[in-house]
Amino acid sequence: MKSIDSNIRLAEGSRVKSVSKAGTNRVGVTTSKVVAQLRRRILEGEYSYEERLPAERNLAEEFNVSRGTIRSVLQILEQQHLVTRQVGSGTYVAHRETTNQQEISSITSPIEMVEVRIAIEPQLVRLAIANASSRDLEELRDALRQCEACDGDSDKFARADTAFHMALAHCSKNKLMYWLYERISEVRRHSQWRSMKSKLLTPERMNYYNSQHHALYEAIASRDTAAAVKIIKGHLYGVQDDLLETD
Repeated sequence: MKSIDSNIRLAEGSRVKSVSKAGTNRVGVTTSKVVAQLRRRILEGEYSYEERLPAERNLAEEFNVSRGTIRSVLQILEQQHLVTRQVGSGTYVAHRETTNQQEISSITSPIEMVEVRIAIEPQLVRLAIANASSRDLEELRDALRQCEACDGDSDKFARADTAFHMALAHCSKNKLMYWLYERISEVRRHSQWRSMKSKLLTPERMNYYNSQHHALYEAIASRDTAAAVKIIKGHLYGVQDDLLETD
């Protein structure tokens, strides 16, 4: 009997070790898979340079993993110089494409950029209202909070504002529209825009833009197309007037 009991204990011990080892491998494979998917999204431009990634909790829900796994994933991506993490702000894409888009950015004026935004963003809003999921709207709301938490810092606001409009583009669920808005965001990051930013983004204007962002979010969340289109048009024509006044 003692020999049989010993054999049983040995078998159980072996099984526990096997399960533990398999569990460790499973976690490693899961982390690698999430790293690979986020890396692909960054390299293919789904998440563009300086864009804020979704919050950890949203990524954890999307990939059906723990937030601890997501933190490990982001640490790996940071080691690969694909993202940079800012305490209290979020994780931002550090990878930058080197393509002809930089050439067009250098010859496109801020006014021309806003003219293009006026042409496409009303349709972007319509698509967002038609297609955005509750998770998409939560990400848009998170981006809005970032805009509202800038405390008059024009650099932070510029990044948060870009992230808000990129989140809006993501809500459209139209890959080509999202790609187009990435190109617009590239122009917004060019030195021509940066040099004007300190003059354009006064505390008063940032507060006013945030009030428009908030109203736009509320209209989209309530699926009010007419109100949302009116708000985005008013916002963009106002930005155009502000640029002309600042120039």
